[in-house]
Amino acid sequence: MSIKEKLITEKLPRHVAIIMDGNGRWARKKGAARVFGHQNGVLPVREVVEASGELGIEYLTLYAFSTENWGRPVEEVNALMGLLVSTIKKETRKLMENNVRLLMIGDLSLLPVIPREELASLIDQTKNNTGLTVVLALSYSSRSEILKAARKIIEDSRNGKIRPEEMDDLRFQSYLETAGIPDPELLIRTSGEYRISNFLLYQIAYTELYFTPKFWPDFRKEDLYAALLDYQNRERRFGKTSEQL
Repeated sequence: MSIKEKLITEKLPRHVAIIMDGNGRWARKKGAARVFGHQNGVLPVREVVEASGELGIEYLTLYAFSTENWGRPVEEVNALMGLLVSTIKKETRKLMENNVRLLMIGDLSLLPVIPREELASLIDQTKNNTGLTVVLALSYSSRSEILKAARKIIEDSRNGKIRPEEMDDLRFQSYLETAGIPDPELLIRTSGEYRISNFLLYQIAYTELYFTPKFWPDFRKEDLYAALLDYQNRERRFGKTSEQL
């Protein structure tokens, strides 16, 4: 029996998040420039999007570029932006054929004009699709997201739109960039690093974490299935005891 056949449809997470890490190190091991790793990171994106859609997972969030990544060498950032544009153009038809909706979180104002416009166009084209929702975290910082939410709450409080005693978890979530999106039940990080790296810090309070030593360019559908099977074998207690479940 294959790993995929072992998966129980009713126990799959609604939302999977992935920190796609290790492109640069993968390229260095092959004696190539870092951008070679980013170029080879496109195939696993396609694989996990297809696999998630086939399995009926509702949301897939991919951590593509953090605000800290702007500090990388200019040549690498420019290459990444160019790769982003070319990938969007290549994948648009497939996303439409597979009924995939694209959303974005992050500070898009920092992006160059052309990638920003291409992304906006793709988001608009896929907005009525009803299958898998792919959330691309680009120029994203969870700390900045939370600070921005806090500033907006203070502003709304001053303007009488909300009273402090009315603030609860659900209300606070409505101020985050992920408003309307369920929290991920599973977070996968590739490349053997054991960090969250400023990603969805509020949203992953009870998320199951899965770390794999594989570099992102080597990640395939079978690796996603393995992570999902591991998730299904865990007991999620949310602070309760096993006997209470």
